[in-house]
Amino acid sequence: MNTIFVAGHARLPAGMAAKSIYDTLTITAEIDKKYGVIVAANCTLATEHGREFVQQLLRGYSLQDGMEKPIEMVKQHYLGKAGNALSSALNDLYKQYVNYIETK
Repeated sequence: MNTIFVAGHARLPAGMAAKSIYDTLTITAEIDKKYGVIVAANCTLATEHGREFVQQLLRGYSLQDGMEKPIEMVKQHYLGKAGNALSSALNDLYKQYVNYIETK
């Protein structure tokens, strides 16, 4: 298999629809091992539209370039209550990826 599956987690703020289902926001990504490119991504936002937004935001991005650009894109383009949780989950996902790279 040429990909790895990585998950990042963060606490959700109170008052969100997803909070009634989950205590944490999870972003998952299937990542190409060689180039660090996100092949597919998903998250536990409550709406399909929100999940598709995260997928579009991340797909095709290489984690070899760091996580600053996707986090900045979330800050600029996601205007919901989960913005900080999305950024935190992306940071956690990136930490998991870096840990994988350092231990392989």
